Amino acid sequence: MSQQDIYKMQDPTTEFYHDKFSKQSQPAPAIQSKMQPIPDCGETSYKGSNKLAGRKALVTGGDSGIGRAAAIAYAREGADVAINYLPAEQSDAEEVANIIKSEGRNAVLIPGDLSDEGFNKQMVDEAYQKLGGLDILALVAGKQQATDGILNISTEQMRKTYEINVFSLFWTIKAALSYLPKGASIITTSSIQGYQPSAILIDYASTKGAITTFSKALAKELAPKGIRVNIVAPGPIWTPLQVCGGQLQEDLPEFGTDTPLGRAGQPVELSSLYVFLASQESSYVTAEVFGVTGGNHCP
Repeated sequence: MSQQDIYKMQDPTTEFYHDKFSKQSQPAPAIQSKMQPIPDCGETSYKGSNKLAGRKALVTGGDSGIGRAAAIAYAREGADVAINYLPAEQSDAEEVANIIKSEGRNAVLIPGDLSDEGFNKQMVDEAYQKLGGLDILALVAGKQQATDGILNISTEQMRKTYEINVFSLFWTIKAALSYLPKGASIITTSSIQGYQPSAILIDYASTKGAITTFSKALAKELAPKGIRVNIVAPGPIWTPLQVCGGQLQEDLPEFGTDTPLGRAGQPVELSSLYVFLASQESSYVTAEVFGVTGGNHCP
């Protein structure tokens, strides 16, 4: 979609890809450039307006999907951006870095595993040092593995899902607090699964509920310090998570069609929200949940 088209009034049921998806599978963590169709993260459509000039952002999961869309938008709004991703996602990460640099912004690549407590601190320290500051945390990365029944969820899967989805927030934010100035923004990423959980995503859905509660409590602690914390809760968004086990293969063609808008969302459809919550436009907004769900609303 072109920059010109995205700002025109359009029918939201057909504005983005709205056909069935083909069955497709990749080993985790999956490479976005190999998906069909490739998710739209705003590479050609997101147009900035200097809302984040001079800001310094760290985005986890910034190589693909929603994190990639946030990273691209932040750069086009004037921010320098560090992105975290797994080493296997290097090719996607380099694409994002090139886009950030093309906007005249500093791009910092920090590969590593968020389930490692020590790495989370290392990531924050490196982002702060190489960006020359840190005032936006967009914590997007997550693990999602569909499983047909609780008896098929291993202890290792449960532990890993919580380490990446919940514990990494705890570790990253603790490491970042000494760096974050008044006016900084923390954005966590929950899901509609935290409100309307699917039977095949027991471990994932429960982490998303935990993220929401964790973030609301943290927002109350940090508000007197001038740091805001808000939560984005996406619905079915077309990202690499869906093709590396996040959905059962037989369900993939119909992904997103059960929403009132009748289609899956694209990552770029969350870009402006991540910008809003990072910017001074949301100066009186904290401890809030923002659903982007195609109509299957978060209560």
